Amino acid sequence: MRRYFKATNVVLALLCAMYFITYIDRVNVSTAASAIQKELELSNTQLGLIFSAFAYPYLVFQVIGGWVGDRFGPRITLFTCGVVWALATALTGLAGGMVSLFLVRILLGLGEGATFPTATRAMQYWTPAASRGFAQGLTHAFSRVGNSATPLLVASLMAAFTWRGSFVILGAVSLIWVMVWVWYFRDEPKDHPSITAEELATLPTPKNATRPVVPWGALIARMWPVTFTYFCYGWCLWLYLNWLPLFFKSTFSLNIRDSAIFSSGVFFAGVIGDTLGGVLSDRIYKMSGDVRLARLSVTVFGFVGALASLLPIIWIHDINVVALCLSGGFLCAELVIGPMWAIPMDVAPKYSGTASGLMNTGSAFAAIASPLAAGYVIDLTKNWYLPFYMLMGFLALGAVSAFFMHPERPFAEPS
Repeated sequence: MRRYFKATNVVLALLCAMYFITYIDRVNVSTAASAIQKELELSNTQLGLIFSAFAYPYLVFQVIGGWVGDRFGPRITLFTCGVVWALATALTGLAGGMVSLFLVRILLGLGEGATFPTATRAMQYWTPAASRGFAQGLTHAFSRVGNSATPLLVASLMAAFTWRGSFVILGAVSLIWVMVWVWYFRDEPKDHPSITAEELATLPTPKNATRPVVPWGALIARMWPVTFTYFCYGWCLWLYLNWLPLFFKSTFSLNIRDSAIFSSGVFFAGVIGDTLGGVLSDRIYKMSGDVRLARLSVTVFGFVGALASLLPIIWIHDINVVALCLSGGFLCAELVIGPMWAIPMDVAPKYSGTASGLMNTGSAFAAIASPLAAGYVIDLTKNWYLPFYMLMGFLALGAVSAFFMHPERPFAEPS
C-alpha cells in the first residue's frame, strides 16, 4: 500500500485533481448557459463574448504565468492562482448582468492562466523523463473527466440550488484543493519530508539553484510552430467546451438534462484520448529512441483522425450518429495533448514553465476566437453545424503545421 502513496504519486494525484477542478470551473458556464441566457436575455453572440472573457487574461498569463512558475516555484504560484479562481467561481453566482458576468469570467482567467504552465514546471522535477508523456496525458485526462462530469454535475446542482448556487458550491470545492496543495507540495522533491532515496534516483536533478533568466526572443522563435499547432487543437477544444451542450439542446430540442447526458458522453471520449495519447507517445519513444517520431506520429494521427471522424456529420444529422462522430472527433483530437505538452520539456527543460506557457498561448487565443466566431455564425445563419464544418479546416491545418515542430532539437541558449 505504501508504494501507491509515494510522494511522487501523491503530487501527481494533486495535479490531476487540479486539472479536474479547473476544467469544471471554466466550462460550468456552458452547462448553465441556457438558464443564464434566458435570465440575462443574451443573444448567442453575447453568450460567445461571455465564453471568451475567460480567455483574455488566460492568454496574457500563459507566458507571464509560466515565467512566474519558473521564477517563484509551483507551490506559491498555484496557491495564489487557486485562491483567485476559487473566488471568481463563487462570484459568478452573484452576477447580475452581462457586465458583471463578463468581469468575473475575466477574474477566472486571471486565476487559471498560470496553472497549466506552472503544473508543467512542477512535473519537470517530480516526473521521470521517460514518463513525461504519460504524466501530461494523465493530468489532461482528468481535465476531460472534469469536462465529462460537468454537464451532469452542474445540471444536478442547478436543480437543487439554482445555477447561482451551483457556482458558489464549486468555488468552495476549489478552495479546499488550494489548502491541501500548499500544505503538501514542495518545489524541490529533495525537500519533501516523505520523499525516498529510491524516488529521488528516478527524478531529474535541477542543474542549478538559481532562478533562470529567460532568453525570450530565442525561446519564442523556437516555440512558434508548437504554439501554432496548439492553436489549431485549441480551436477544436474550445468549440466543444463552450457550445456542445447548447448544440445538442438547440439542434435536437432536448432539455438541459438530456443535453447534459449527450455532452457528457462526448467529453468522456476525451478522457480515453488524453490517456492513450501520452501512453502511445512514451511507448514509441522507448521503442525507437526517436523523440520526434514519438511526438509527431501521435499528434498528426490525432488531427487526421478527428477530421475523418467529423466528416459524416456533413451528410448525416441523426442525433445518435452525430453524437458518435463528435465523440470520435474529440477522442482523436485529445490524443494530441500528451505529446504536445511533453514537447516544451523535451525542447527547453530549464524553461519548461515558460515554454509550455508560450505553447498554450495558442490554445488561449483560440479560446477567444473560437467561441466568438461560433456565436456570430450561429446568430447569422441559424445553422448550428457550420462551426463544426469550420473546425474541420483547422484540424487539417494542424496536421500540416505539426511537421514544423522539432522536439528532437534541444533549445540552444544564446551566448
